[in-house]
Order: sequence, then structure tokens, then C-alpha cells
Amino acid sequence: MSLNIVVLAKQVPDTRNVGKDAMKADGTINRAALPAIFNPEDLNALEQALRLKDEHPGSKITILTMGLPRAAEVIREGLYRGADTGIVLTDRALGGADTLATSYSLAAAVRHLKDFDIIIGGRQAIDGDTAQVGPQIAEKLGLPQVTYAEEVTVKDGKATIKRRIEKGSETVEAPLPLVVTVNGSAAPCRPRNAHLIQKFKYAVTPSEKAALTEEQAARLVGRDYLNLMEWSAADVEADPAQIGLNGSPTKVKTIVNVVFTAKESKQLDGADEAGIEELIQELIANHTIG
Repeated sequence: MSLNIVVLAKQVPDTRNVGKDAMKADGTINRAALPAIFNPEDLNALEQALRLKDEHPGSKITILTMGLPRAAEVIREGLYRGADTGIVLTDRALGGADTLATSYSLAAAVRHLKDFDIIIGGRQAIDGDTAQVGPQIAEKLGLPQVTYAEEVTVKDGKATIKRRIEKGSETVEAPLPLVVTVNGSAAPCRPRNAHLIQKFKYAVTPSEKAALTEEQAARLVGRDYLNLMEWSAADVEADPAQIGLNGSPTKVKTIVNVVFTAKESKQLDGADEAGIEELIQELIANHTIG
């Protein structure tokens, strides 16, 4: 049984480098000020999709990402690892979306895609840490969902999923089609494949193609697999009132970069029991321990 797999991936700002210019005046993230990376748990999700493709010959993986046109880099990274094609959902009207508006827009894109068996994404994105988008997409599409997945297998129209829970793990079954969100404790994504890098390094979206020289554009002739899809809000028939800032009931007020530094240190002789006792009492008093 071959599968049509949709992987939800996001290009996120590297939150390890948050500075004072990380936010714009309207409370949205200033993505231009931060290095962009492939959301880590989305890479875990991609690996699960690639394993399903390995197990089911003839399967197809489509990466769906929403963001600026430069988010096509996420798709190329997926292609280098074994995905087949990708779609960038990009439109100025989609900017500033919270999780509700984002899930609505992505659900509209999945409906427009139509043919899919399983949707796989990371548990959460590091620029929000809400873990809401995947479950919201499932609700909007009316599909079953399984969260915190670590291993995904499919047989006879059903998925068997091992998921991480607070005190261990559990295994559940769910019918296809469904939405799965993958935990960071799942297997890491395989590295880039040298052959696939050579095959897909010139893959571009229509926006990127418009900026190519004649010589660069000539490389695409007769190579349809290098043409990545790019959809707008209108293409997926999204309601303007439910996307972007218009469709976002929550707003980020501010981001604070907190850096913990040691103000003082104390050295104790291991044999100084009185000093150790005094330190313990001090730590209890300031609620560091106890």
C-alpha cells in the first residue's frame, strides 16, 4: 500500500539568538533579525515520514510550509533527505498569524491538496512552544489525531503509533487519514543525501524563478521536479477574516531575553560541616531548594 504523506514543516527563527530587535512594533516576530532554521521537531516528523516511505514503496512525501517565500529553503532541505516535492503557502495576508489563524490556513491548504493519507508534523515550533497547530488542523479537517508520537507504522489502512507519555510510553491505533504530531524524543532525521543534493539543489518556487538569470532558468527546462509549488491565500480559498492578523485573537505583547548569571560564588571545605549547614539553610531561606 503506497501512501500520500504530508509533512508540516516550519522555518523558524533560531531562538538561541534572541536579542532586543527580535520583535517588531506590532508585537510580531522580526524574522529578518534572526537566523532561520528548520524547526527541530519537524525534522523528527520528516524522519517518520521517510521511514513510512521506505516501508511502502511508491509512497510520496509532500512538504507543506507557510511563511515568507524564503521558506522554500525548508522544502529543499526536505528534498535533500528524501521528500518528493513541496508547497510554500505564502501571502502578505497570512502574516502575523497566531496558532488559530495558522492552523486554519494550513488546513485550507491540505483541503486544496485533497489527496493524502497521513499528515505528520512536529509537536511544536520553537518560536511559539504552544503545540497547538497540529491538533487544531486535525479538528478543522475533522480527522483523528495522535500526539507525542515516537514511532509510526501503517498497515491495512491503520496507523500504529508509539507515543511518549508522562510516565513512559503507550501504543495506540488510529484509522487513516489522520494527523500525527511527533515528539523531539523520536528518531533524529537522517542526514542529507549527496545524490539528492545534486538532483534538487536548483529546485525553486515561482517567486525564486522570477529572479533567475537566463542561464539559471535554462537549468529547469525539462526538469519538472525542480518546480516547487507556491500557493496564496486565494489559491486555497481561505477566508480573509480568518487568516493573518485579522484571524488572530491572541497577540504577543513583548519578548524578554532573560540571561541567568552568577552574581557570587562560595567555596566550602568539604570538612566544614558548619559551613555546609549554613549554606543549606541559606538556600532553603531563598527558596533555591526545599
